[in-house]
Amino acid sequence: MNKTLITAVLCFSGIFSFAQKQEIIKDYNQSLVSYDDFKNLTSEVEKHRADRLVDLNTFLRMSKEENVVILDTRSTFRYNLKHIQGAIHLSFTDFTQQSLNELIPDPSTKILIYCNNNFEGDQLNFASKIAIPNKNKENQESATKTTMLALNVPTYINLYGYGYRNVYELNELVNINDQRLKLEGIDDK
Repeated sequence: MNKTLITAVLCFSGIFSFAQKQEIIKDYNQSLVSYDDFKNLTSEVEKHRADRLVDLNTFLRMSKEENVVILDTRSTFRYNLKHIQGAIHLSFTDFTQQSLNELIPDPSTKILIYCNNNFEGDQLNFASKIAIPNKNKENQESATKTTMLALNVPTYINLYGYGYRNVYELNELVNINDQRLKLEGIDDK
């Protein structure tokens, strides 16, 4: 049996004291996660984002300007099925400084974002990210409150954090049959 496994078994079986357990746990490197960084960035982004929420007409007008991309950060599966015509794709889970720089080398590029929660009328291709109340929960507030968990918000926060400040977000709920909207993907064939 290796030393780490033996230590873990001994540590959590009660042979070591609480202080000894804490010392053993401290031997591990902390993850590269900072909730404080996230809170600070979110606070900064909130002010920036407030003036960058646009309706569909503005979104479509902006999409025709020079140095503009429509970025779809949904899963590759959802993107391939159906997306706004001309949108480029990078799954949110693949965001890194390098992947964003390869896809959008100029940080001053105007980036237009949208997510599933911007569309109604097609839950297969645009499944909403709404948390429905759980009546079985002990916490009364979470048992009665619907929570919006759209991908737009973390996408905006992360783009901003990676240095992209020229971001605009579709803020309208659009029916997929709206004539202004042009969609493409394998689900259209």
